[in-house]
Amino acid sequence: MGSYSMSQVATLTGINAHTLRKWESRYSFIEPERTDTNIRFYTDELLRKLLNVSILQRNGFKISKIDKMSNEELHTNVTEVLLKPIEGDELTALMLGLLEMNEREFIKIIDAHIASKGLLNAVTDLIYPFLNQIGVLWGIDKVMPAQEHFISNLIRQKVIAAINALPLPETNAPRIILFLPENEHHEIGLLLAQYIAKDLGWNVFYLGQHVPISNIESVQSIVKPNLLLTMFVTTVPDRIKEKIEAVLSQTTADLLVSGNPVNLETKYFEDRTIYVSNPGELISILRDRIS
Repeated sequence: MGSYSMSQVATLTGINAHTLRKWESRYSFIEPERTDTNIRFYTDELLRKLLNVSILQRNGFKISKIDKMSNEELHTNVTEVLLKPIEGDELTALMLGLLEMNEREFIKIIDAHIASKGLLNAVTDLIYPFLNQIGVLWGIDKVMPAQEHFISNLIRQKVIAAINALPLPETNAPRIILFLPENEHHEIGLLLAQYIAKDLGWNVFYLGQHVPISNIESVQSIVKPNLLLTMFVTTVPDRIKEKIEAVLSQTTADLLVSGNPVNLETKYFEDRTIYVSNPGELISILRDRIS
């Protein structure tokens, strides 16, 4: 934790490198540190400030005015803007909630989006892109496991409550088994898939995380599913083909596979295997299969 390159800051804030350099030369609010070899780096505090600045700028505040704001004024103005968040600002606000472990602000943003557009849109337009942003931070070792667990549990609580509020599907509705194989514990994506499938009228058999693949044959014989869905989040690309083939050997149903793109190559996807890259694709597949 503690230092970010210019390219990393640009990815996380949406402020391009050219603009960051220009602001640095003209304004006092952005003063990156320098390494012994004169390479810029940005602290946690400066990243949080730039996330706030990006929200205000997108909402019509002139950068010259932002430059004169105290930290308290900056926070007050951002809070007022986020009372009526627009697309893009919500994602930035969630990132601030992660970095500051601010449960109140984080829940406020998610609840407002759900109230305005419903949970399904919140999943596809807000929560899923946010989880991708967490993936960026994981990739550069800039998020603590404690921070990721804190935010993931808040999302988990919301999704489980929403799943429980959905009506039971018809008994003759198509059936899908959702599971994570052994050594896979990142459950949020699977819970989002459970909400989507149940909301679309599927009978969902949710097995959860760390399921032995050898169990799938027995579950298949009981449930007789139309589809299975699994995810590979942990980076183990050399084992994926073997695991997919093991699952397919246990079932006659088609298998949907999602997860970390690093793990998933097109050569792994043969007969009865379908790659799902985002919630929109999952929704399309499930709608087509139910019609």
